[in-house]
Amino acid sequence: MRDTPYRLAEELDAFLGDPEDPRGWFSHARCAELDEQEEFPAGICRRLDDWGLPEHYVPVEHGGRLTDYEQLLQVMRAVARRDLTVAVGHGKTYLGGVCVWVAGTPEQAARLGADIRAGVPVSLGLTERAHGSDLLAGEVRGADSGTGWLVSGEKWLINNATRGSLLSLLTRTDPAGGPRGFSVLLVDKRELDKDHYRHLPKVHTHGIRGADISGITFHDAPVDRSALVGTEGTGLEIVLKALQLTRTMCAALSLGAADHGLRLVQDFAEQRELYGRRLIDLPQARRTLSTAAADVLVHEALATVAARSVHTLTDEMSITAAVTKYLLPSGTEDVLAQLTGLLGARAFLKGVHADGMFQKVERDHRIVGLFDGNTLVNLNSLVNQFRSLVRGRRRGTGDLAGAQAAYDLSVPLPALDPSRLSLVARHGSGVLAGLDASVARLHTLAEERPGLTRVAEAARRIAAVADDVHTDMERWQGLVGDVPPAAFDTARRYTLCHAAAACLGLWTHSAPLFTGTGTEPLWRDGLWLRTALDRLLHRLGEPDTEDAEAYDALLDHLITTRRSGELFSLHPYRLPGAPAESVADATTARN
Repeated sequence: MRDTPYRLAEELDAFLGDPEDPRGWFSHARCAELDEQEEFPAGICRRLDDWGLPEHYVPVEHGGRLTDYEQLLQVMRAVARRDLTVAVGHGKTYLGGVCVWVAGTPEQAARLGADIRAGVPVSLGLTERAHGSDLLAGEVRGADSGTGWLVSGEKWLINNATRGSLLSLLTRTDPAGGPRGFSVLLVDKRELDKDHYRHLPKVHTHGIRGADISGITFHDAPVDRSALVGTEGTGLEIVLKALQLTRTMCAALSLGAADHGLRLVQDFAEQRELYGRRLIDLPQARRTLSTAAADVLVHEALATVAARSVHTLTDEMSITAAVTKYLLPSGTEDVLAQLTGLLGARAFLKGVHADGMFQKVERDHRIVGLFDGNTLVNLNSLVNQFRSLVRGRRRGTGDLAGAQAAYDLSVPLPALDPSRLSLVARHGSGVLAGLDASVARLHTLAEERPGLTRVAEAARRIAAVADDVHTDMERWQGLVGDVPPAAFDTARRYTLCHAAAACLGLWTHSAPLFTGTGTEPLWRDGLWLRTALDRLLHRLGEPDTEDAEAYDALLDHLITTRRSGELFSLHPYRLPGAPAESVADATTARN
């Protein structure tokens, strides 16, 4: 199978060194120290520059190495697994440049690409103190100067607003505002006199405490017309299309946080003894760990399909990005909440268990749900597309071929064509269009392989729920004005159906690729799919079915991967450092 996305991430992980070695430059201990001091991880970011990470933020056609969003997802997941502050602080440069990748001129993109490859930080200036996610209310204005604009106003809660040298700035260029009243200007602070802008103080945050979350105020800052990205008045459209890419890539932050949190609690459960038994041997602890592990694989499957969909289902990214940006952060928050119960007081203490990293992971991840549109913004985006989604489901439209290419991991990805990005998926969802075929395929396989019988029945239940959800969506088509809570809940249920369809498509198209690999036990007889669909049906409010056998097998695989030095993942992935025996065995050996 094509394994490039994971192999490059493995190379980066090896470069970063063993995170459990406190002497390492990117160790958990070092990250905890920086967090305590609320210090930006500048030294770590410089080493990431040395490795060449900024080159992966720049599309190959603009001088970089970005050809594959699945690869970028896994590379950033590796960074986030170490520390979310570093991932957010360094990865923001991609977010800052993406408007230019979507709509900039080749010359503009080449210049920005050169700056990014040289390690110049770039920021994205969208939000304002009084307006938050309401981009149409933005007050940062650009007055026509004849040769460009004089920019005035304040952007606030901007990642890297102070450290960044360049800023993709959403600017009101028409005093009347409205959908065509805003433009994106690529502002280069290096070209401005200091009298024309002022950095706002760093905002002290509960999580990612070392990140540069600050702001910037402009006062008649002269910006040349060459800084315009796209055409005047198309800024909001450019930003919304760019956010389809950034929201999808935010999945890397949630995946990395879940990887880290799950491993910390697994280690604790293997080491901790209660009532004369290890915690991991107690039934409730086993269930908590195994359900958390199942959720992690659901999220990985959805994120993998979503990242590949950037290339193969580009004109449906308005759906894919909203589903992913809602489900990954909210689902990972639930995973971390489950795991908190096993750690008990140690989940909240610094320097007691594993350098106090669990409480840092949990704090840091809370902000991911707010980046690039919060949960309600993403659910509202789906509500606005109910009409096309219902019509597509009923007619069987949507890009089925594109969905199948996203599912089949052996299929090389085509180059991203940003011009295909659309604000609305006009023909519905290819992912949902292929659901019935995936279910039918699974039932055919189950006739030959009885081990698939339970997962085939779960798939049938998913298809029935998906039909019910689309019937419910019909009630809310064409909403104008306030969205009622029931419509948001319908959108939430849609995201779970979409995730289930993605899991089914991925397994039915790619399971044979993992024969003979270290993760074959997860794919054989649909083990990971069996627990994934069970968890999704539970979150959809459907009656639970006891499948202790599958969850026990999943937990056994989780333990095996830890002892062999592998990442708990759908894909084979070697972690840096020596192969790990269980923490409990290591403790016994020392004693």
